[in-house]
Amino acid sequence: MKLTVQLVRTAVPPDGKTDHILWDDAMPGFGLRIRDGKKSYVVQYRAGRQQRRISLGDVRKVGLEDARANARHIFAKVTLGLDPGAERHEARKVRAATLTLADVGRRYLDTKQGILRPSTLNSIKHHFTIHFARLAPTPLARVTRQEIALQLHIITKDYGRTAASRARSTLSSLFVWAMREGLCEANPVIATNDPLKGVDNSRDRVLSDTELAAVWNACRDDSFSRIIRLLILTGCRRDEIGSLRWSEVDLGAGTITIAAARSKNRRAHCLTLPPAALEILQATPRRPGRDFAFGVRGQGFQRWSAYTAALRQRLGEMPAWTLHDLRRTFRTGLGRLGIPSHVAELAINHTRSGIEAVYDRHTYAREIGHALALWADHVAAIIDGRPASNVTPLRRESR
Repeated sequence: MKLTVQLVRTAVPPDGKTDHILWDDAMPGFGLRIRDGKKSYVVQYRAGRQQRRISLGDVRKVGLEDARANARHIFAKVTLGLDPGAERHEARKVRAATLTLADVGRRYLDTKQGILRPSTLNSIKHHFTIHFARLAPTPLARVTRQEIALQLHIITKDYGRTAASRARSTLSSLFVWAMREGLCEANPVIATNDPLKGVDNSRDRVLSDTELAAVWNACRDDSFSRIIRLLILTGCRRDEIGSLRWSEVDLGAGTITIAAARSKNRRAHCLTLPPAALEILQATPRRPGRDFAFGVRGQGFQRWSAYTAALRQRLGEMPAWTLHDLRRTFRTGLGRLGIPSHVAELAINHTRSGIEAVYDRHTYAREIGHALALWADHVAAIIDGRPASNVTPLRRESR
């Protein structure tokens, strides 16, 4: 059949196929490719013993007649003994040789928009713009294993092993993607050492009461310190508080509601805050026209590595810990205070499973609020050096 504008618009692949080409009878070798719901024009020809296929562009961006004209031009070259596909490949290699790490990093981020969570995208961007800023002007193909290894040593020294390991993982993923895009031939990150290899990275670090008080007291009057104290009091994830929006805060009701789109399990998380947490939010400056409670330039807080490193430095010889350890400490602390397990799990927005979750639809909002209040009283007690409150946890009501 001959391809027409109407056919291009309505064509669908046969049942059970996700990759199908409709060839144009009027111009053999020219066709419409439908793959994973997307449509593009293609041209196919033989160069010696090689079968070549070239994409002529997305149908949303290239008209049918323009694609036909491009196909005729390619077939004319083939008739003259040329190989347009090989020419394109060489031209692409030349262009790729001039692309810097910063250029490819921007392309990589563009491909991940709508796929990764905003917080993950921000972390990746931070690795490229901060951790690997020294390598950013270097053409991707010229970034060497030695340069990467040196930079990982610098990141480890300035920001810690965990930050360096995550930065290394991000850079390796970029090189893998770039190889598949034909922008480089190898991934030099593979041959570098992972800063966390051989280091005990088990997820069992719980801060003692003395350590927790030390972290609280080492905080200053800045956005990062307010975030840290809110993490201690609420058990939320780092980015849930770092990217908190004023539209998620109801100071009158004394609550925050982490939007479903920002939570790991895609469920909204509403917390009734203890007075100590509300006081932190009330003292947080509001900026006109800005919904984010923390951070700058139209996004939530981003400078995690630098501020965390500075906080660790102020804490001196305290054993290694991460921001996520504050969440684990919160959850463990609720257990120590006698909070029922199902309430403590809901307090950190973990989903329940099994038959109980099917039949018990109670939100436990009151019980969770009580748990946070009891924990805040405990935190205040260890900070002030006084006995903890004698408040007892609510019992689960029988049904």
